[in-house]
Amino acid sequence: MSKLTKNKKLALAKIEGGKVYSIDEAAQLVKEITFTKFDASVDMDVRLGVDPRKANQMVRGVVTLPHGTGKDIRVLVLCTPDKVEEAKAAGADYVGLDIDIIITMPAIMGKIGALGRILGPRGLMPNPKSGTVTMEIGKAVKEVKQGKIDFKVDKFGIVHTSIGKVNFEAE
Repeated sequence: MSKLTKNKKLALAKIEGGKVYSIDEAAQLVKEITFTKFDASVDMDVRLGVDPRKANQMVRGVVTLPHGTGKDIRVLVLCTPDKVEEAKAAGADYVGLDIDIIITMPAIMGKIGALGRILGPRGLMPNPKSGTVTMEIGKAVKEVKQGKIDFKVDKFGIVHTSIGKVNFEAE
C-alpha cells in the first residue's frame, strides 16, 4: 500500500466518510482540499443504475454549462465558402487534427463520411444529435466555445464529465 502524504492526510481529515454532501458543500470542500500547483479539473461521476445494453435505458445528452468548463476549446469548421466568414466571426479555430470538436454542414457530411474510421474512435465525428451538424454554423461555434458538453452513460451505467476548474468560484 502506498504511503499517505502530508497533504493527503490533511484532505482526508476534512472529509467525513459516509456523509452525503450537497453541491454547495462539495464545491467549497474541493477548493479547501486541493494542494496541486496547477489548476485542476473538477469532474462529476453519477451512477444512474441503468443497463446501457438495453436501448430504452441509454442515457446521452448535451448541456451548456453557465460558466463553461475552463478549457480552451479548439474548433474546426468544415463548411461551404459562403459560411466561412460566419464561422470565423464566431471564433472557429483551424488547427489541423489537434482539435477538440468538428462542426460541419449537412451538405458536407457526405464527404466527411469517408473519414469516419479516423474521426469516430477519437470522438470527433460530427453528429446532428449533438448539434455539430447544422446550418447555423455561427451559433454552434459560440455554444461550443461557451462550454457546451456532451455526456453519455458508459457500459457500467455511470456518466462521467468535467464540469469546471478548481479556481472557479464555489457558487
